[in-house]
Amino acid sequence: MASRTRLAGYFKRLGWMVAIWVLSVVTLGIFASVFRMFMSLAGLTA
Repeated sequence: MASRTRLAGYFKRLGWMVAIWVLSVVTLGIFASVFRMFMSLAGLTA
């Protein structure tokens, strides 16, 4: 039973790590989109 709990804890930590990574990527994408919109409004286009 101890190995099962240890394995469950491992997957729980891995899940948290993946969730934090996904949220950070989404947040960065939103920030980049908003920043690009403001740059475009200022007349600076790529």
